[in-house]
Amino acid sequence: MSTTIRKAVITGAGDVSNVSVVDGPISAPERHYVQVRVLYSGFSGSDINMRLGIYPFQKKAPFTPGYCLIGRVNVNGQDSNKFKKGDLVACLSVYDAEAELANLQEKYLIPVPEGLDLQQATALILDWNTAYGMVMHSANVSKGQRVFVHGMSGAVGYAITILAQLQGAEVFGTASPKNHDAIKQLGATPFTYANKDWISAMNELGGVHAVFDALGFESWDESYSVLTQKERSILVGYGGNLPMLTGQPPRSMAVPVTKLLAQNMKICKRRTTFYYIGRDDKTFVPDLTALFELLKQGKIQVPIKRVYGLEDVPEAHKSWNTGSGIGSLLVKIAHDTLV
Repeated sequence: MSTTIRKAVITGAGDVSNVSVVDGPISAPERHYVQVRVLYSGFSGSDINMRLGIYPFQKKAPFTPGYCLIGRVNVNGQDSNKFKKGDLVACLSVYDAEAELANLQEKYLIPVPEGLDLQQATALILDWNTAYGMVMHSANVSKGQRVFVHGMSGAVGYAITILAQLQGAEVFGTASPKNHDAIKQLGATPFTYANKDWISAMNELGGVHAVFDALGFESWDESYSVLTQKERSILVGYGGNLPMLTGQPPRSMAVPVTKLLAQNMKICKRRTTFYYIGRDDKTFVPDLTALFELLKQGKIQVPIKRVYGLEDVPEAHKSWNTGSGIGSLLVKIAHDTLV
C-alpha cells in the first residue's frame, strides 16, 4: 500500500530547471526499514553537486535529494522494533530527506534528545559532524595550535572555527569580506581568499598546524604552502567546491585528490588527508551524540543562515552561496505537532 506525499525531485544533471517539487507515492517501509515523518532536512553543497551530476557515486536521476534529516517515526517495517511511533530520530540519509515521508534503514536512525532546538540539531548531523570529525580525528587539534579554515562563514567552516577554538586553538581563515565583522566577533582572524594576503601572513607567523580546505584543486597547493615545517602539521581536504563557487565548469576530483595524497610521499613533517563523512564510520554516532550534548549544555550555538519551505527547494538551489549571513541552510518540511 502506498501513500501520496510531496517531495523534491532532481530529474537530471544540469541547471535549476531540473529541480521540482511534486506529488508522488511512497510505499510502506520494507523489512528493517522505518518510515519517518520528516520535520527538517539539511541543505548543503552536496545538493548542488548532485544536481550538477558530479557528486561521487550518486544515484541516477530521477531521485529525491536531502542528505540528512530529523523527524518522528511514523511506521515500523517488519522486524524493526528499536523505535516506536512518535520517537524523534536523526539520520544521515544521503537521499530522500526533502520529502514529507522517508523510508530509512533502521540501523541508520539515531535517537534525538527531546528539548533540543530542532533546527540547530539538524545542522549537527552533516555540517557539524563533518567538522567534528576533521577537528577531533583527522587533525587532532589541540591547545596552542594555529588553525586555518577556508570558508569560515559557511556551515562547515564556521563549525570548524568554533570546535577548534573549543580545543584551544587560534583560528585564522578566509571568508567573504561582508562576513569579516561577524568572524572577528568570534575571536578569529579572517582574510579575503582572492588577494592571497593570507599566504604571506601565515608564513610570517611560521605557518599553521592544520588547514581545512573545502575548495580543492589549486587551493590545496596554496593551503599546503602555509603548513608549518617546524612541527607536525596537516592539510585536511574535503568538498572540492572551487569550481562551484567560481562558476567554472564541473571538474573531476580524481586527479586533485590523488595529488593531495601524494604529498605524503615527501619526507617532511607536513601531512595531507582527504575527509569524507560516512554513516557507517565507527565515529559517526559517538560524534553526533557528543554534539547533541554540547548543544544541550549550551557550549555551542549553531547559526542558521536560512530556512526554506519544501516548495522552495528550487529557490534554495538558485540562491545557494548568495547573500550575507553565516551558518547552515535547512528545509522545513513540517511542523512538529508533538511539542
